[in-house]
Amino acid sequence: MAALIFLLIIGLILIWGISIYNSLVRLRNQVRNAWSQIDVQLKRRHDLIPNLVETVRGYMVHERETLEHITLARTQAMSASSISEKAKAENILGGMLGRLQIAVEAYPDLKANQNFLALQEELTSTENKISFSRQNYNDQVLFFNNKIQMFPSNIVASMFHFSEEVFFEVEDVTEKAVPQVTFQSGS
Repeated sequence: MAALIFLLIIGLILIWGISIYNSLVRLRNQVRNAWSQIDVQLKRRHDLIPNLVETVRGYMVHERETLEHITLARTQAMSASSISEKAKAENILGGMLGRLQIAVEAYPDLKANQNFLALQEELTSTENKISFSRQNYNDQVLFFNNKIQMFPSNIVASMFHFSEEVFFEVEDVTEKAVPQVTFQSGS
């Protein structure tokens, strides 16, 4: 009888461990999926930027440096590998796009250009999707990190080497005020 109770307790512990392990795997996969959603939107943003730069290049002869900085920031953002590097590079790119917004104000013909207006709308939409995707990713990271830190799931997490994920956040306080890339149409 004691052996049966012992086997029952071992069985329950095993089922408990498997259940926690599976929930950790599910949460880790949700974090990875959320990151891939951000990555898709960032790629879309990166694909729009060359078209935007080419559209404004003809109008903004005096803003060559701004356009070059945007191109450089885009290249750095595309080559960033870790989440923290990517967050930093994307924040710099967002700041550069904000500078472009300010520069565009001096070019009424550009603000009325249909190609520019279409690109502006696409970029605005993409920025909104990036923001939503970042929030979703950070929510998933929060759930996952809570699970691997809280008892009793932290026991299983440490046994199978689950480690905390990194939030996609703004590091520099001055960058927290992300510029909106919405250009005013009209004069």
